[in-house]
Order: sequence, then C-alpha cells, then structure tokens
Amino acid sequence: MNIRRYFIIGAMVLLGAGCATVTKDIKVDAETNPRVDLKSYKTYAWIGSAEIINDPRGQWEPPQLDADAEIRWLIDRELRSRGMTEVNRNPDLLVGFAAGINMEALELVKDPETKTDTLKNVPKGALVVVLADAKTRVPVWFGTATGDIQEKPTVETARKRLDYAVTKMFQKTSQNQAKPMRSTGYY
Repeated sequence: MNIRRYFIIGAMVLLGAGCATVTKDIKVDAETNPRVDLKSYKTYAWIGSAEIINDPRGQWEPPQLDADAEIRWLIDRELRSRGMTEVNRNPDLLVGFAAGINMEALELVKDPETKTDTLKNVPKGALVVVLADAKTRVPVWFGTATGDIQEKPTVETARKRLDYAVTKMFQKTSQNQAKPMRSTGYY
C-alpha cells in the first residue's frame, strides 16, 4: 500500500466518522509504529498534501486564511520543536496531510419539542497527518482530528481550531499517549 493510498483510506474513514468552547467538539488521536523510535528521525521533507475543498464564499474557511498553508506551518512548528530539520535531499521522514469535509454527515440529536432522537445534518471536518520512513515509505506515525464544521468562522477561530488539532496530535506522541499503529502488514 503506498502513502497516497494510506492518506485516502484514512481520510475516507475519518470523514465518515463522527478545552475552550471553540475546540470542545474536536476529537484528536495518534498512532505510532511500536517498532520505531520517532526520536531517531532528524530530518524531513514534504511529500505534498491533499488540498482542502475550495470554499470561495467562506462558508467554513475564512477567505483571508489559507488553511493548507496554516496546517503546514503548524506541522513544521511541531516537527522543529522535536529537533527535526526540513531538508530538500535525503530526508529521514516524509510528511504529508489530507484535510476535507463531509457536508452530508448526520448525527442523532434530541428534538427539544418532542424529546425524541432525530437526525440532523452536522457537517464534519477531518485532518490526517502521516509521517513515513523515507527509505521504506512505510508510515511510522499517523495523527487524526475530526470536528464539526463551524459556519462562517473568523480567522482567529479557524486558526485556534487548527492549532489545537495539530498541537494535540503531536502532544499525544510526546506524552506516549499515541496508540500502537494498527498493522498494515509492513511491520
């Protein structure tokens, strides 16, 4: 299974899934290959990213914010804080992310009038970050975040939500809270 396929599968699973009040709905998780010491990696290079859905009317991404650039900046910050350096040649790690939304996500909610469960459209967003060994191309770490899509968020709110998601992903790894990565057949 190549890296691109791993991203697509991860994003599809997350898009189908279900602190400060601005981040209370965000669920973050991380998985790591139990046979790999992430501290042994010193350099990284970007393999690209899956572009966030175009939103010219600013319904969920403020027009003044390039969310892709913001996510990349946040991931760079986290990797650099762990002593890693971005390089153009011979990296130890390959880094990529995929982000998107599912505007048709449904959720069970209580109808305030009838007190019965009813389905409500609650658009969901997902972010998947993958770190892969550059030599083997095998994923060694996988972080995910899912949350409700905020309608017409401010730039500040969008940045806070993205920062929270990326920071928490990497904190789980630093604090040894990352789960062992499910077997992909590569380790």
